[in-house]
Amino acid sequence: MKKIGVFTSGGDAPGMNACIRAVVRSAAYRQVEVVGIKRGYQGMIDNEFVELQKSDVANIIQNGGTILKTARSKDFMTAEGRKIAFENILKQGIEGLVCIGGNGTYTGAGIFFEEYGIPSIGAPGTIDNDLYGTDYTIGFDTAVNTALDAIDKIRDTADAHNRVFFIEVMGRDSGFIALNAGIAGGAEGILLPEVMNDYEALKDHFASNNRRNKEFSIVIVAEGETEGNTFQLADKFRAEFPECDLRVTVLGHIQRGGRPTANDRILASFLGNAAVESLLAGKTNLCVGVINHELALVSFKDAINNKKTIDHSLWHLSKILSC
Repeated sequence: MKKIGVFTSGGDAPGMNACIRAVVRSAAYRQVEVVGIKRGYQGMIDNEFVELQKSDVANIIQNGGTILKTARSKDFMTAEGRKIAFENILKQGIEGLVCIGGNGTYTGAGIFFEEYGIPSIGAPGTIDNDLYGTDYTIGFDTAVNTALDAIDKIRDTADAHNRVFFIEVMGRDSGFIALNAGIAGGAEGILLPEVMNDYEALKDHFASNNRRNKEFSIVIVAEGETEGNTFQLADKFRAEFPECDLRVTVLGHIQRGGRPTANDRILASFLGNAAVESLLAGKTNLCVGVINHELALVSFKDAINNKKTIDHSLWHLSKILSC
């Protein structure tokens, strides 16, 4: 290959810029040209291409967001949209793609290859850490630390007023952020979509005579909690524990922004280089990841269809530490 494309798609994640940088620098090291595609699959359709030189990715490793922007493209979901994207890719002379994103990004790349034979390698960019085939995704560590910083601040006001705080963190389908931030933040309760009847367990814990007497409490709720949204659960809790002065805080999109941590910068750099190496080695329809500190390659199909589960030893630890 003499020319490859790189794009970011779906939800943004801290570290995406570090991954773009690694792709460009890795390709340049091997005398391969790189074309950046703005706004993901939509940019392919709208002909938003930009050549990327080594100097174009200087001083971005520390920045959140993505210099290539990102979008979710309804047009690419149609056969007509993909045909336009393919024709534009051909005009640019792009021979392979590095796609940085999550499940939706991988799904689009797989379909694109099946229909038009464009080789693609995926790099896992999502704060949710819910992609199969890698222990950690780009942006997860930063999101956990961002949530933890907010939790630490909320602890101060919870302590000052003797309040119970329900804090909602991101995780539409997974509780990775909630579990890790909850343990690190000393939460008394953690509610996850992966755990059935966790609200009942929380209620039993607060009602237990063995519970340590505390003047304030922090409860972390993943946004995908299946027993109700955070406000509904808080209302239920108030009705059952009227003596508690309860507040709700939703952290929201603050978890997607900000400077990536050192861990995310290193992970993104490692995976960006691995994606280029894999693409130039003739591999396709695979995503790069890290398992037990080693490079792992899994198919798009496996990454999309297999369910990644939380570390149940951490869940058990959270129960021990909250007693």
